[in-house]
Amino acid sequence: MRLIKQSIEKKDGSGSATLLPEEPEDMWHAYNLIRPTDLLRASAVRKIINESASGARSNERVHTTLTIRVTKLDFDPQAAQLHVSGRVAEENKHVKLGSYHTLDLELQRNFTLEKADGWDTIALDTLKESINQDAKAQLWAVVMQEGLANICLITDHQTILRQRVEVNLPKKRAGSSDHDKAVQKFYQSTFDTLLRQIDLVDPKPLLLASPGFTASSFQQFIKNTAANGTNKQLQGLIPKITVAHSASGHLHSLAEVLASPAVTSKLSDTKFARETQLMDRFFEMMRKDDLRAWYGPREVEAAVERGAVGKGGGVLLISNSLFRSQEIATRKRWVKLVDEVKDQGGEVRVFSSMHESGKRLEGLGGIAAILTYPIEDLDEEVGEEPEEPMEDGVNGHMDGNGIEGRPESNEDIDLL
Repeated sequence: MRLIKQSIEKKDGSGSATLLPEEPEDMWHAYNLIRPTDLLRASAVRKIINESASGARSNERVHTTLTIRVTKLDFDPQAAQLHVSGRVAEENKHVKLGSYHTLDLELQRNFTLEKADGWDTIALDTLKESINQDAKAQLWAVVMQEGLANICLITDHQTILRQRVEVNLPKKRAGSSDHDKAVQKFYQSTFDTLLRQIDLVDPKPLLLASPGFTASSFQQFIKNTAANGTNKQLQGLIPKITVAHSASGHLHSLAEVLASPAVTSKLSDTKFARETQLMDRFFEMMRKDDLRAWYGPREVEAAVERGAVGKGGGVLLISNSLFRSQEIATRKRWVKLVDEVKDQGGEVRVFSSMHESGKRLEGLGGIAAILTYPIEDLDEEVGEEPEEPMEDGVNGHMDGNGIEGRPESNEDIDLL
């Protein structure tokens, strides 16, 4: 994302920013920047009906610039398309004030954003991150089993399924080579599909994961193809391949793969690897009934109020989905919490709800904390969380005795 123009006041956060999305990942940043009630200005195509004096009607499509007050966002991560709906907020000769319109944000087209309640610290951090040119695609992954391969692009912010290859394989039969031939065709099809996705000029690391030996066999297939073929650039991909074990070839197994030591040791400097390690640490503390691990909005807020998520090892884990609430007061609630932790010297990790680690956090209500010192009975002290702010959240601390309504172990939580 390129910053074209910025006029944001530091004192009250008023003002606007004009941005140019340059690649599909930028649409994800735009999705996180734009919130309900914000003012969004972008180019649009509008169908105008003209009526002549004789009563004849004609349709005309005109290009214009519209400003809308945002009410709804629709983001398709696979297609990298962002549709923003709202009411027209500024007069325009082609549309009526207050009428509804949907702006389709596109690559290489500017849009201007003005925050309804000012640019808070979360919005400013998101803006800074979106224009950081170093935050690019980090890793390609193929999660596979015989006859099935899911080709994914993993960035700092999301996991995108780019292509699925699915082939029916004949059963193994004594004296028949049909199965082996079909497997080789499956590898070739997966390899051809993968080459259409990746950039061999500057290849990113490639992770191959499967149960059994499928991933290792596919790695050998790639090596053989590189040795026998004429594509010299393919040789540069070979040293960047990592093979890991997964429970299955389905996409949900990716969270387990990214947490494996073989992968994290190679990717320790990436954002999603650090977040995966944090989530593993949090679940491990809960399994041991460590009273420094708490989750749920009221519990975490109470811990922050006591100064237990501050300097000396305190970490706030919070999903970015909480900052996309329709209610301004709800968004301010979480921004205030983040600011308090930072003021106390604690660490704040805003997880992407579209990344595997973020989906694990969503299973805990989207918010958790690692405290600097243990606190007992925090859930009983604060009472129950009202239902309105949290839709699917669960509250509390993992109790070793398995309190009704709370998960007893990591396995009982929907990690994805």
